[in-house]
Amino acid sequence: MIRTRLTLEYGLRDPFVSAGMGFLSRPPLASAVSNAGGLGMLAPGAADPSILRDAIRETRQLTSYPFGVDLIVENTMFGPLTEEQHIDVCIEEQVPVVVFFWHLPPVPWIRRLKRAGIKVWLQTSDVDAAMQAVDAGVDAIVAQGSEAGGHNRGTAALFSLLPIMTAAVSVPVIAAGGIADGRGVAAALALGAEGVWVGTRLLASEEAFAHDEYKRRVVAARGRDVVRTNIFGAEWPDAPMRVLRNRVVGEWAGKDARTPPQPDPPEYIGTTVLGGRAYRMPKFSALLPTPETEGDFDEMCLAAGESAALVHDIKPAGEIVREMMADAERVIRERLSSLITIPGRHASAE
Repeated sequence: MIRTRLTLEYGLRDPFVSAGMGFLSRPPLASAVSNAGGLGMLAPGAADPSILRDAIRETRQLTSYPFGVDLIVENTMFGPLTEEQHIDVCIEEQVPVVVFFWHLPPVPWIRRLKRAGIKVWLQTSDVDAAMQAVDAGVDAIVAQGSEAGGHNRGTAALFSLLPIMTAAVSVPVIAAGGIADGRGVAAALALGAEGVWVGTRLLASEEAFAHDEYKRRVVAARGRDVVRTNIFGAEWPDAPMRVLRNRVVGEWAGKDARTPPQPDPPEYIGTTVLGGRAYRMPKFSALLPTPETEGDFDEMCLAAGESAALVHDIKPAGEIVREMMADAERVIRERLSSLITIPGRHASAE
């Protein structure tokens, strides 16, 4: 087994964290990762605090191990995605870990959570933001490389960012972006990460709340099929994302620096369920397709990271965790250790 500050401080068997994928990371996925030895994450997205509470309680019915909640700090057409009431729920339900993304959270939120004994993390690609967060009391940083799927403002590749981030902050750093197999885990740990944050590989899991067609396209994707764009922003304009290439992405290639204006009259690409209610998805919707989604998948946002090219099948999340960590141990034991020679000894030349 691999031991790091993350496993020791959080009581984990493996330094593996499931990414908080909005609308897709629900109790079955979070609990499966935690049960397999990692740290599962719930991602409420635009959910009301009451829905978050229900999700936390459902997860507790499925696992006795630690898990976390990933909250987005941003205003969208749905209003603020995270409000004081979400913090209240996390405290009342005694969630072990709360992760904030996109913007720094208000410092009073950090202080309230920490007083309640909850660990607070920030996901960012900005070293200055990470240092500011640590000064405010954040317990760990999720360093998001530019390879990561979904909303992503990063400009540095993960393996360039990691050494800089780990040198800048004293708290554990978790590596996010492009990690989908044991080689990526081993490389991240070698560069100073205390754990890995895995999204795209888990998107193609049986427990992920993603539509089957979405999962199929992730498995079928190759490197050239993953691109960065701003077009998906009907609900959250001008927020860059890394997604799978489909028809609408191809049509707007080279014209995707900003979210396009909505057609007049409005055009809709499908329907889904949001917060328990039917929702008509406008053209350029940023909502990811779930099993409750119907419509034209060549018009939809299919968030995925560059590691999609490493995803070849759909399997249980627990199996993914175990395979990736076993492969990482093998790489560290067999590949990395074999590169070290003892001073004074020379390989024989034949």
